[in-house]
Amino acid sequence: MKKALSILILTALFFSAEKVHAQQPALKIGVFDLDIMVQAMPGYKIVDSLLQSYNRDSLGAEYEIYQNEFQRLDSTFKADSAAHKSITVLNYTSNQRRQVGMNLVYWQQIAQQKSENKRAMLAQPLYLAVANAYKKVLTARKYTLVLKPNTYEVGSQVENVFPYVAKELNIQLPVELGGGTPVSDNKPVGKPPVKKK
Repeated sequence: MKKALSILILTALFFSAEKVHAQQPALKIGVFDLDIMVQAMPGYKIVDSLLQSYNRDSLGAEYEIYQNEFQRLDSTFKADSAAHKSITVLNYTSNQRRQVGMNLVYWQQIAQQKSENKRAMLAQPLYLAVANAYKKVLTARKYTLVLKPNTYEVGSQVENVFPYVAKELNIQLPVELGGGTPVSDNKPVGKPPVKKK
């Protein structure tokens, strides 16, 4: 009797597990990268141009100011030392010189951080537009999972999301992102892009 009851319970569990598995929606995977899409936007060339001007004019001028200030402080320190100024004055000038010198030593990192902040500020409207279009596509297409390019195995069943977002934004995509492929609301679109390193 116990054996029959065990078999009956196992059979019931098996069929209920099959029923639950059959009711789950199919896994729908897409490929998309917000940064790549923003860089494909027509307005991104303006951001790039403005950033180059900022790097050349503002950051270049700031570096030159640090160099001149370091030279001035170094000369002042040497002159004050020769004139036997008080230790307080010498320490103050030495600390100022050290601080400016640290800015010169770490200038690459400082300039890169400032440049990235400027890029983020300039590209913010583009990111907002892409993010809003992306949210609409996610809601309409009901993806289970969205991966970045180069994070899945070749041959996987993934759908290129870039053309749908481009259609939502009403822009033309470059061919490497799936541009030129007609976008259907039901069928998967082209091959997903391969992110260049």
